[in-house]
Amino acid sequence: MADSVYIFDTTLRDGEQVPGCQLNTTEKIQIAKALESLGVDIIEAGFPISSPGDFNSVVEISKAVSDPVICALTRAKEMDIDSAVDALKYAKRKRIHTGIGSSDIHIEHKLRSTRDKILEQGVAAVKYAKKHIEDIEFYCEDAGRADIAFLAKMVEAVIAAGATVVNIPDTTGYTLPWQFGERIKYLMEHVKNVHKAVISVHCHNDLGLATANAIAGLMNGARQVECTINGIGERAGNTSLEEVAMILNCHKASLNLDTRIDTKKLYPLSKQVSRLMNMPVQANKAIVGANAFAHSSGIHQDGFLKNRENYEIINPSDVGADASSIVLTARSGRAALNHRIGNLGYIINKGELEVLYKHFLELADRKKQVEDNDLLDLVKEIESIK
Repeated sequence: MADSVYIFDTTLRDGEQVPGCQLNTTEKIQIAKALESLGVDIIEAGFPISSPGDFNSVVEISKAVSDPVICALTRAKEMDIDSAVDALKYAKRKRIHTGIGSSDIHIEHKLRSTRDKILEQGVAAVKYAKKHIEDIEFYCEDAGRADIAFLAKMVEAVIAAGATVVNIPDTTGYTLPWQFGERIKYLMEHVKNVHKAVISVHCHNDLGLATANAIAGLMNGARQVECTINGIGERAGNTSLEEVAMILNCHKASLNLDTRIDTKKLYPLSKQVSRLMNMPVQANKAIVGANAFAHSSGIHQDGFLKNRENYEIINPSDVGADASSIVLTARSGRAALNHRIGNLGYIINKGELEVLYKHFLELADRKKQVEDNDLLDLVKEIESIK
């Protein structure tokens, strides 16, 4: 039986930190309900103390959503935790996500403190939060660059203090997948009480490795992954929820990991988030990009038309996307042209196809991409020459 992986979505917190992409409370509720329908286990609804608007959004999302755990972010400060407790008062299932820096870079240059003091502050925050809410997640910020022995000491201490989940973030997207995987493995093997908490991974995409690092973490024992729709987030973004869901889906036999995600709802939700945040999805984005199921090379088109699985490992319908498309360019071949002509209701023989193809290439060189109306004009032009 496959192990369950908890999907922690932070689209409404980390994702919303993208400049110019802020949402109002009504829009956040729309996305939260869609995330609930998708099958997300935990929704990080906001950072309550950061602004009255964020506080109110956590309150209203807590009222609107019942199945997922609603999580509120805090720093390792009592005033932050108090604010989160108040914001979560209507949540059916609630979690506080508190934490502090774990790397020497953060401890010395951001927090201007010492390892001992930071450890003490982190433990105190967990104990204080635990007085109010049972489910406490602790983040060891910048864990990707932390001294591994100190990181293990911090993880062990906060679990002993009552943390139910410990988040190991690659905050700057610095680590390589094998390095991040080894970090998780080390913690699983050297933290004596690690079995009392869920280890979570929260990876950033500064080097384009967020999803790879998250999967490496899961392969080495983490059982919660923190991600966003479309991979949005600070700087270059976060681990992409849709990528993680489909990687685990496609490699279920080898990874033996499973989620509750209804993958058929991924594409529609991607479009909804893109529209509400006014943040276009890049065309070549895995799973949900406009070109994810588009074929323009003649060799690929021919192979695809013979058998979809020659060039597609995912059926578009599995993620709620439209049917695959054959895009006609100067790189397209006769098979693709004949396919598109057939879709327009024309049946032509081999000789006619040769003539049409010659004219098609001339048009494609001029226009770059040939649409159906162009094909109709081309067919009419060829017929008038006969």
